[in-house]
Amino acid sequence: MHLKSYLSALTVTLGLLSAVSAFAQHDHHASPSKGQADAKAGQLLKVTEKDAAWAARERASYPLDVCVTSDEKLGSMGKSPEYIYRAAGKPDRLVVFCCAGCDEDFLKDAAKHLAKIDAAKGRKAGSTGAAKDAHKGHH
Repeated sequence: MHLKSYLSALTVTLGLLSAVSAFAQHDHHASPSKGQADAKAGQLLKVTEKDAAWAARERASYPLDVCVTSDEKLGSMGKSPEYIYRAAGKPDRLVVFCCAGCDEDFLKDAAKHLAKIDAAKGRKAGSTGAAKDAHKGHH
């Protein structure tokens, strides 16, 4: 009788090991693990004293006067938090919010919000260029 119980337990154990192995292989090929996905995503870092000079230069050319996530006027809720958006293989980006809670909204779809900053930079550069061209004929 003990031999039958032992063989049954061994069969169940081997079956479970097979299932776990098959699941692990399927999961590995189906999608990247959370750690791999996080490695590709960027992160927001608070601007520190070490970054202050860089942040000041970036802030001087920052194209938005509203929060990138909520469209609230920057400074309308006190000091606007400034962050560095850092993604592997890409240059650091300054991101300014109206309040401390907007950083979480930003990270839900960082690409969308970065595109908003880029579009504003394009409009700002385009309007500056147009003004210079319009001014050329006046001299």
